[in-house]
Amino acid sequence: MRRGATGTATGSPSPFRVTARPVGFHGRAAPSRDGDRGASVVELALIMPVVLIVILLVVQFALVFHGRQVADAAAREGARIARAAGTGSPGWRGAAEARARAIVRDVGPRMLGSVTVRAWERGDQRGVTVQGNAVAAVPLLPGMTFTVTSTFGGPIECFRPDDGSPGCR
Repeated sequence: MRRGATGTATGSPSPFRVTARPVGFHGRAAPSRDGDRGASVVELALIMPVVLIVILLVVQFALVFHGRQVADAAAREGARIARAAGTGSPGWRGAAEARARAIVRDVGPRMLGSVTVRAWERGDQRGVTVQGNAVAAVPLLPGMTFTVTSTFGGPIECFRPDDGSPGCR
């Protein structure tokens, strides 16, 4: 006699349905997982926004860090030009600012926006300050701007006598 899907002889109706359940430890039937159906999809839907925000924060941190490196390189190179010009050079300010802008343009043209470059002199110190806005990972948030500022400077390179007199010759 052949048995059908209901566990009875073929052709005879039965009100009972035979289902196989996996057996767990000690011969007991394992609990049914029908109530957990679709739980992983719900868990994924709840956790994915958090994961995406963390990823975007990491990317934004990297963009700000790289923008800072571009500003540092530009300010350092501009300050080198400003310091090396000497005390009697009238065009040091324009040359230092132009060199800093060229570094921003060459190294990271898209990493900093709205770049301002300012050469300064305080006593026997000269330097350059570079300021700009780092690129945003999510440009849809208009209120979020990351301003990067870098200042480099040092003493003007000149001959300083040993006799204790102030200034450069």
